[in-house]
Amino acid sequence: MKIAIYPGTFDPITNGHLDLIHRSLRLFDHLIVAIAHHQKKVPWFTIEERVKMIERAVAKLKRVEVDYFKGLLVDYANKKKATVIIRGLRVVTDFEYEFQMALMNRRLNPQIETVFMMPSEKYSYLNSALVKEIVSLGGSVKELVPPLVEKKLQEKLYKVN
Repeated sequence: MKIAIYPGTFDPITNGHLDLIHRSLRLFDHLIVAIAHHQKKVPWFTIEERVKMIERAVAKLKRVEVDYFKGLLVDYANKKKATVIIRGLRVVTDFEYEFQMALMNRRLNPQIETVFMMPSEKYSYLNSALVKEIVSLGGSVKELVPPLVEKKLQEKLYKVN
């Protein structure tokens, strides 16, 4: 069975993330959406909140597992018996960072491959930071995130402000 990991902070999950999840399932038997603890980012949502949102967003996808991890991604991949890491490339500026990470992961564990996937055109500009900015400025993200996530963003915004 080919197991792939799609790591990210997913703060929050967007329709662009979901696009890559659906397309990854065409290539792999099992996909683990793994929420990474990122020391440089200050998330709006706790890991537990993100797990619940993602689980609800992928509830109908039987071959998707939602989890979280701290530490090195390659160590987590070994633990989960995954041989592939999925990374999304939206724009050219993503490439340099993702390329460096893929090479370092290969150096740490040559048995794990990185597969770069491009989102559908309609999501090529979309990222979680942009979604949070739009919401914080009073804009609608209705077509950018699942309905549950839109609701949670509004709840979070009104709790904070």
